Amino acid sequence: MAVTLTEAAARHVTRYLARRGKGVGVRLGVKTTGCSGLAYKLEYADDIAPEDIIFEGHGVKVLVDPKSLPYIDGTELDFVREGLNEGFKFHNPREKDRCGCGESFRV
Repeated sequence: MAVTLTEAAARHVTRYLARRGKGVGVRLGVKTTGCSGLAYKLEYADDIAPEDIIFEGHGVKVLVDPKSLPYIDGTELDFVREGLNEGFKFHNPREKDRCGCGESFRV
């Protein structure tokens, strides 16, 4: 079981946490929504909950709640720039389908 992040994602998170002046890493999970059923939920985490499963890569902690892990196990979190847009991308081997708008996915 693992959730990983690329060097680019780790650099972005590290820079953002430094600007915020607080935080222990990022919290990755899923929520029920959209036409395909699930959507990624990503936020900066200021503390670690007792139930969190902690993964670490390139010096950055990724916190995952136990209910989300079966849907995102094996996911790699990346940070990419495409033209004028930049943002996080999720490379999830468990994804079977993604809705047309890119908002949600199905496993």
